[in-house]
Amino acid sequence: MEMTKQISRRKQGGMITMPFIFANEICEKLAVVGFGTNMLSYLTSELHLPLTQAANTLTNFGGTSAMTPLLGAFIADSFAGRFWTITFASIIYQIGMISLTVSAVVPKLRPPPCKDGQVCQEASSGQLGVLYASLLLTALGSGGIRPCVVSFGADQFDENEPEQKTSTWKFFNWYYFCMGASILVANTVIVYIQDNIGWGWGLGIPTAAMFLSVVAFVAGYPLYRKLDPAGSPFTRLMQVAVAAFRKRHVPVSEGTMLYENRELDVPISIGGKLLHTQSMKFLDKAAVATEEDNLKAPNTWRLSTVHRVEELKSLIRMGPIWAAGILLITASAQQNTFSLQQAKSMDRHITKTFQIPAASMSVFTQLSMLSTIIFYDRLFVPTTRRLTGLDRGVSFLTRMAVGFLISLLATFAAGFIEIRRKQAAAAAGLMDSPHEVIPISALWLMPQYCLHGIAEAFMSIGHLEFFYDQAPESMRSTATALFWLSISAGSYTSTLLVTVVHRVSDWLPDRNLNRGKLEYFYWLITLLQLVNLVYYLICAKYYTLKPVKVGDDDAKAEEDCFELTGRV
Repeated sequence: MEMTKQISRRKQGGMITMPFIFANEICEKLAVVGFGTNMLSYLTSELHLPLTQAANTLTNFGGTSAMTPLLGAFIADSFAGRFWTITFASIIYQIGMISLTVSAVVPKLRPPPCKDGQVCQEASSGQLGVLYASLLLTALGSGGIRPCVVSFGADQFDENEPEQKTSTWKFFNWYYFCMGASILVANTVIVYIQDNIGWGWGLGIPTAAMFLSVVAFVAGYPLYRKLDPAGSPFTRLMQVAVAAFRKRHVPVSEGTMLYENRELDVPISIGGKLLHTQSMKFLDKAAVATEEDNLKAPNTWRLSTVHRVEELKSLIRMGPIWAAGILLITASAQQNTFSLQQAKSMDRHITKTFQIPAASMSVFTQLSMLSTIIFYDRLFVPTTRRLTGLDRGVSFLTRMAVGFLISLLATFAAGFIEIRRKQAAAAAGLMDSPHEVIPISALWLMPQYCLHGIAEAFMSIGHLEFFYDQAPESMRSTATALFWLSISAGSYTSTLLVTVVHRVSDWLPDRNLNRGKLEYFYWLITLLQLVNLVYYLICAKYYTLKPVKVGDDDAKAEEDCFELTGRV
């Protein structure tokens, strides 16, 4: 029976599932970005919020949306599984998109249009309440989709089979490519509709796209390789911490016997057993058996296996690398806030009759990111593979380092571009006319947008691959959620940085960007990123890769399901 089940599972998964998973991701991102990219314009032009309040609302929403994946990952890894978590989360997101569309269509749910010579009426607390409730629903929905779609897609490939050995990291590249392509459509077609036809259509189309994403994903149900949830990872981590604390006085030295129980670990050691490492020896106390412990039926709050101890060690080791990704998000977050305001003040005409919507300037970020992914997958990897001997060409740690460096260059260049913009405003006598278009092409902003796109292709994909590869197999949804949690932390860091700088300086004025010193703000972020890059290089140098043993080569009888091993 068990053999039949294994054969059935081998027939599922693989490349045949990718169209359904990628269709879900494309439609979901079209819905998310279709509103998120132009959200600043909606908040300032439709709800009449001040610039700094609108910018902080945007980053707070992004931060909340990137934090909820921890909840979705917990549900998926604990009991629901990734497929059902994605399905029900998509439905919740659909409800949020419908309510957003309604709030944009019904006049009573937004303030009246501005009248010439009068101060614009800001949205009331009730109108903002409807908006925030809708955003909360979309945040909850995305919390179930984001951590699970990536892991679920990678689960379709069995890393133990030679022909699928390189499929997983290729999946990350092409997953990100599909996501970038849908963002590109959102930043052009959807933003154009919002700016020129109306927000009803501009939000209605992404809402319809979200509905199609649910249909596409569910349609592939019979083909998916679905791994069973292994129970709450947070409970296991807490058990190890409690057991280590309770045995904090137990001596641990070289040769100390550590506890292993194959029967206990089978449900959670999906892709192989984690081997003992020499770091963080204080946690090894949790796997030291004493006379009070029952080896056959252990109390897991007093005695943990080596595999469970190493799960906690793996996540702790990932922490410093995770933290390094925060500032990159802080830097790129400015594209949808202050960079957008720069674009609004500049000449965006491509021809005499057509001009690029300000929110669509991020199309250069997406184009550069997509081009970099193609270059990386088709040229860079094959070339570097011959030099390094690595299947990936370079390690994900090296890939992330390149991304950090390019992001630093992006904010450094952005400061000089802002100086050039203000020089053009001064030459035209428009320093005190914030609503007048400055006679300088918005294409001057291309370098900073393109560099951010290249940085994302290196750093974000490397970061995502790092979390999936280095996480314990039973915690991959949770680990992928850490990727989104770094985005959350980066968004909130941006909010904090903007708030502090706005209060203590005149760099970021509310109404007239021409009289501000935005270049100083960009260079402050550059300095922070330089310190962060040094910090990351130190962390990467001393990082220990996760040791895994696939299969069981112990010469033990089948009935000996637990053992003590001298590994410390």
